Amino acid sequence: MFRMICGLFLCAAMAGASPAQTLRTLVTFDETNGEDPFASLIEGIDHNLYGTTVYGGGANDGTVFKISPQGVHTILYSFCAQAGCTDGRYPAWLTQAADGDFYGETYQGGGSDAGTVFKITSSGALTTLYSFCSQPGCTDGALPQSALVQTNDGTFYGTTVIGGTQNQGTVFTITPGGVLTTLYNFCAKADCADGAQPNIGLTLASDGNFYGTAALGGNSSPMCLYRCGTLFRITPGGKFTTIYSFCSQASCADGAIPQGLMIQAKDGSLYGTTDGGGSSSLGTAFRINARGKFTTLHSFCTGSCSDGGIPYAGLIQASDGNFYGTANLGGTGGFGTVYRMTSAGVVTGLFGFDDKADGAFPVAGVIQATDGRLYGGTEQGGNDNCFAPTGCGTIFRLSGKAAGNEAMHDREENAVRLIPVLPRSLIRENR
Repeated sequence: MFRMICGLFLCAAMAGASPAQTLRTLVTFDETNGEDPFASLIEGIDHNLYGTTVYGGGANDGTVFKISPQGVHTILYSFCAQAGCTDGRYPAWLTQAADGDFYGETYQGGGSDAGTVFKITSSGALTTLYSFCSQPGCTDGALPQSALVQTNDGTFYGTTVIGGTQNQGTVFTITPGGVLTTLYNFCAKADCADGAQPNIGLTLASDGNFYGTAALGGNSSPMCLYRCGTLFRITPGGKFTTIYSFCSQASCADGAIPQGLMIQAKDGSLYGTTDGGGSSSLGTAFRINARGKFTTLHSFCTGSCSDGGIPYAGLIQASDGNFYGTANLGGTGGFGTVYRMTSAGVVTGLFGFDDKADGAFPVAGVIQATDGRLYGGTEQGGNDNCFAPTGCGTIFRLSGKAAGNEAMHDREENAVRLIPVLPRSLIRENR
């Protein structure tokens, strides 16, 4: 998928030894079998892993795949299999619903090339439930890339990046039968004080409300091109409240441009990440409690940048109580990290990608499967002959369970340098 607001600097550490955690590459994408796993994997009730690639497959417009516990990769569906791509293209997150089927969105395709909501069975039978921009002026939304959330009544909740009455995104509900209702239109307040472009979706909290982030809107700052983003709450009935505006602190020390999915932790607080801001302007991890108290837990790319930079993905809380995530850049190999963070914000890099067989530039977060291990994907690396010379990405598994306390090898860090790079979206759009 497309991260439209990207950091413009690569936080790269020079060559060094690998960390003690061992990474096993389960799938190396070669375009034929997929390319670019943007969204996190999910574990199905059958204990297979399911996921999507943005590109690759039969028409190079994305796939839905599964990986067996034995590591066998199977394409379930290749998008744009129908004339005019009415079945969609560029799929995002999957959600397994109460009926056992999987539901998701495509960023484009459908009747107006503005994206779709689809259902797919575990055997690969796909049904398009809704095509966005079906209403005049795209007031129903456009370009969805969110994770859908299903409530007890069977309804799904999600977001679109743009569209709506202000063309700055929406919150919507959709029934399993495909009836869509727009709950909220972003940029409804002056200067988009409520936020704009909610890129990644909603989190259903224990209070029955949904929480999410908008990548843009809110406070303005010279450090943010299009305002710095917000954190919001919305009830199932559509009552909307902005509960935090990023870059409220000097030099955006509290973070800016949130694009990761938040989680509610065991302590009841919400935890998340931002792409920018913090002490190095390369992102933060934060906590906000039920009373609205906001705390910046960690600023990324500190010291040697072994913790990584630009954490596009959100966090998970694993069985050991710690939080785990990925950072798109930096790390011991210079091409992103998998890291562990305590509730106090102490971050340890578990694995640093080096743009070789292990992959590069993770955007998807990790999941902890029932076997206790961490699974995730990288957008690039792996087979460098695919989309040469960048590679088409990988699916990986980290050895050792998340609850382990594996130590990092000691290593001598060389100086960190900042290398200008194109935003990820521009690289893909011009391919």
